[in-house]
Formats: sequence, C-alpha cells, structure tokens
Amino acid sequence: MGDVLLWSGIAACGGLGALARFGLDAAVERLAPGSFPLGTLAVNVSGAALLGLLVGVGLRHDDGLLLESAVLGSYTTFSTWMLETHRLAEDGEMRLAAANVVLSLGAGLGAAWLGRLLGGG
Repeated sequence: MGDVLLWSGIAACGGLGALARFGLDAAVERLAPGSFPLGTLAVNVSGAALLGLLVGVGLRHDDGLLLESAVLGSYTTFSTWMLETHRLAEDGEMRLAAANVVLSLGAGLGAAWLGRLLGGG
C-alpha cells in the first residue's frame, strides 16, 4: 500500500473510530444516566476486547495500523477516562472515582485477554 493511501486510510479510519466512540458513549449514557461514566467504560472495555481479538488474529503491519491504531486508537479514550475520574474525585465521589479506575483496568484487561483468546492468540 502506498504511503499516501495508507495515511489517508489511517485518517479516515480514525474518524470512523471517533464517531463510533461518540455514538456508543451517548447511547449508554442515555440508557443509564448518572454520575458514573458508564459510556466511557463501555467504550474502553469493548475497545480492549476488539484490540485483543485483532492481536490474536495476527494482522499484517498495514492492516494493524488501520484497525488497531487508527480505528481502535481513536475509539478508545484514556484521556476522557482520566478526566472523568478526576471530576468524580473533585466532586467528592472518591468511591466512584476509585471504582472507575478499578473497573476500567480489571474489565479492560479481562476483555483484552478474552478477545485475544477468541482471536486464536
């Protein structure tokens, strides 16, 4: 794949990943409103599972860049997770902030492991 085509694909796939993140986050927050950021949790855990699956499948370099880095890199969101955790702590919701860290890490690692297992890796 040529460099221009590859980088154009990365940009387009990154945009699709960001749109998917926005859509899932909004849908989850509509279904389960509250102070706990369930939308971001759903996005990051599902992204970890998909990344694990793709790693297990063993994609080639360019395919990995497009799907693992571009799509899932823009789909998952470490910065939003940290900002939401910080806001919970600022609001005095220390238990929810701690739960957000523990749930996100535990569920994310478990989802990545399961995805990789399902991908054959």
